[in-house]
Amino acid sequence: MSARDDLIQYINRYAVFRGDFTLTSGKKASYYVDLRRVSLDHRVAPLIGQVMCDLIAPIPQVDAVGGLTMGADPIASAILHQGAARGLAYDAFVVRKEPKDHGRGRQVEGPDVAGRRVVVVEDTSTTGGSPLKAAAALQKAGAEIAAVAVVVDRRTGAKDAIETAGFPYYSAISVDELDVG
Repeated sequence: MSARDDLIQYINRYAVFRGDFTLTSGKKASYYVDLRRVSLDHRVAPLIGQVMCDLIAPIPQVDAVGGLTMGADPIASAILHQGAARGLAYDAFVVRKEPKDHGRGRQVEGPDVAGRRVVVVEDTSTTGGSPLKAAAALQKAGAEIAAVAVVVDRRTGAKDAIETAGFPYYSAISVDELDVG
């Protein structure tokens, strides 16, 4: 089986929950895909890195990956490590929800992103709000947004919102491929 097939199996087994949930977007859902359950698992993080490296490989000149903390953090880390194993020089960064009110007052942490092409990553997206918030902070910091890439697309409007904002959108897995019914 491929890394992607293995990843789907892990997500189905450990990260799909059924019930009544309120998502970050405020929308209600009958299922919840909690990718932190697997993105921080030693067996699954390397699979996420492999799948996401494959996904972003066609994007020209990617210098760094990251997104809004917390969902993007383990995804960016997995890409950084799997990219390094492939001889690729992807840095990772973290975008805070708000700039720090002390120290250097930064909102984007990690290597400087000014003048660099970056891919905004996210574990799963419903409306596209988190990746778009991260993209705005990154542009303010001088980064060029090459694309937005998510592990699981819920197929609830994120793609349209992100593309309407002018960014290419990539997803590794569609919610249609998961056992959410």
